[in-house]
Amino acid sequence: MQRFVSLLAGFLTGAVVGATLAILFAPTSGKELQSEIQGRYYSLRDEVTEAAAQRRAELEEQLAALRAPTTPE
Repeated sequence: MQRFVSLLAGFLTGAVVGATLAILFAPTSGKELQSEIQGRYYSLRDEVTEAAAQRRAELEEQLAALRAPTTPE
């Protein structure tokens, strides 16, 4: 368990350091970068919301099929 926590901490530390370096050495200004990050965030949020809605609809269909009474043959 401790190895997993150490691995996770290493990944998180690397992600934070990488993100910080990317922001510091970005070729665009701060306002442009903020705008780009905001646009990507909203795009990703919309994609995730749509995927979740589709998956929910699929699961509701499956649940309805399981709840429907079956007719004996």
